[in-house]
This record gives sequence, C-alpha cells and structure tokens, in this order.
Amino acid sequence: MKYLVGVVRIFVGVLFIISGFIKLNDPVGFSFKLEEYFSQGVLDLPFLTPFALTISILVVIAEVMVGIMLILGYKRKITIWTLIAMIVFFTFLTFYSAYFNKVTDCGCFGDAIKLTPWESFTKDVVLLVLILIIYAGRKFITPLVNSKILMTVLAASFFACIGYVYYVLNHLPVIDFRPYEIGKNIEEGMNTPEGAPKAIFEYRWKFNVNGTEEIHITTGDYPTVDGEFIDVETEEIQAGYEPPVHDFTIEQEGEDFAASLLQEPKLVMVIAYDLRKSNLEEFQNVKSITDKALKAGYKVIGMSASGPDQTDTLTKAYDLDFDFYFTDETTLKTIVRSNPGVLVLEKGTVKQKVHYNDLETLIFN
Repeated sequence: MKYLVGVVRIFVGVLFIISGFIKLNDPVGFSFKLEEYFSQGVLDLPFLTPFALTISILVVIAEVMVGIMLILGYKRKITIWTLIAMIVFFTFLTFYSAYFNKVTDCGCFGDAIKLTPWESFTKDVVLLVLILIIYAGRKFITPLVNSKILMTVLAASFFACIGYVYYVLNHLPVIDFRPYEIGKNIEEGMNTPEGAPKAIFEYRWKFNVNGTEEIHITTGDYPTVDGEFIDVETEEIQAGYEPPVHDFTIEQEGEDFAASLLQEPKLVMVIAYDLRKSNLEEFQNVKSITDKALKAGYKVIGMSASGPDQTDTLTKAYDLDFDFYFTDETTLKTIVRSNPGVLVLEKGTVKQKVHYNDLETLIFN
C-alpha cells in the first residue's frame, strides 16, 4: 500500500500541476469557459460572470499549489481534503456538461488537449478513485524534505504563479495552443484533409402503417415504407473531423470577405470582440500604430462582434482610418486574448500578434 500511495501521489500531483499550468498560461481563456458554466442555460449563476477572471486565477493557482503540496507531503490533511473537494466539484461539472450536453469542452487542459464531455467526466472519475486511494493511505504521506526547504519551495512556487499570471494578463499567453498562433496559416486551418472522417447520423423515421406507428432507423437513406410519414428524429452518433479554424468569417453588410482578405500580402487586423468590454483608451495607440501601417502599404481592418452603431462611434471618436467587419465573438476571443489586440498577416499567415500593451513592438516592413 505504501508504494502504491507513493506512485499515485506523484502521478496525481504532476497531473494537477500540468493541468493548472496550462490554464495558468491562459487564465483569460479559462475565464471564458467559466462564463459558459455561469450562463443562464447551464448553471444559471450570472451574478458570478463579472468575477470569472478572478475565479479563474484563484482556481488555477490553487490547482498548481495543491499538486506541489501533495508531492512534497505538506499539510497532508488539508491537501487531501482540498483535492477531494476540487475533484468532486470538477466531476459534478463534467457530468452535468456531458449528460445535459451543455458545455462541449470542459477546458480542463485549456486549448492544449481537447476532451469531449464524456472523456472529461471519465478522466475526473479516474482521478477521484486515485485520490480516494491517497486518502485511504494518507498515513504513508510524509514530507519529502525538511520544513525549511519545503516552505522555500512553496513560497517560490506561489510567487512564480503570481508573476506568471501577471505577465500573461498584461501581454499574451507564453505558449499559444490555438490555431491562430504566430506562423499558422488561417486559410489552411479551415481545410478538411482528404479522407478525414465524416459525421455519421442516425435517423429515426416515424410512419403510420395501417393505423400503427412504426419507427425505421437508417443512417441517411429515406426508408421504403408503405405508410404515411409522420416525423423524423436525427442524432449524431459519430462526430466527424472539424478543422482547427471554423466559424471564421469577416463580414460586412452580410457579405463574407474572408477569402479575399486572407490573400492580402500585407494585412493588419485590429480585433475587439466586444467594444463594451474593450479598453477604449488604447484605441489612441491603435490609431497611431494603424496610421503607421497604412503609410507602409498595409491594408488595415477592424474585426468585432459589436454592432455598427458602436463601431461607427468608436471610429469617429478616435479618427480611425479603417473599416470594421463583423466576426463571431467566440472566434475573436479565440484569435487573441486581448481586447483590443492586433495581428499582422501575410497571405493568411500570422506573422505578428500582440496585446494592446505591446503595440509599440509591431514592425511594418
């Protein structure tokens, strides 16, 4: 039992550290996921939405620290009960998401590893079992080092987490796991490879046959039935391949200009997913940077999910010399974790991407 607990303790601790660090790298992205959970159609806790980012930061730091505490053997009673509380909560969330099909990705490993709702729930159940093994053998958990070294490691880890979060919030994630990272081509990300698996649907056809309701199940073809058609129910039984970049449009007056704009040799995208939540004062710097880009021969566009009234007001207020296009809010949140943020593209390939705090680092050749 002692050796089993030792192995499980290290495994669970490392997993919590990895999971926490991935989210620590992108706390804004995790806060977007929490907003989904807090929304009216899921947990119906809208009063928590304004605090999503704060909760995100607290949760991910706690996740990393609990993993470190478990490995080091610090305060085993507090550590183990914290682990149990966290995994029970996460298991509830993932089961709720899977059973009711509310949130399609739990965000457990951020954008690094995508899990389906049922995969997330299964992962949490396995973790719950492992943590219960740790609880059963808790007497075998002892500190790995003396108290002085232990406290030094914990303090250094905590302040490292704080410093890392501060950096990524004021710049961008250090590691970008999304399909819009520097070097990726957006148009290529929209393509479906030849031979990629296609979605399979099950159709339950209802017919009235001589006064009796019959159900005929097919995977697409209309059944040959000598009766009166009543209804059909469709269910996806196997998901197909989904390109990394999807729901990407650049619309203006109902027309999508994405294909042509992604062929521009010099393109600057100013992205602000919601102008009501944007740091509007930064548009003075955006004005300066985009004017410089225009002089260097770049085409500049704005992309937002806000309506034309808001974009027109902003354009006039800061004398912006470029037009805004409409793009889905979720897509814009995925592209850059800054509101506003700026991308520089060359024929669809992302060459530069910056937070509004780093606008002065942009180079226009």
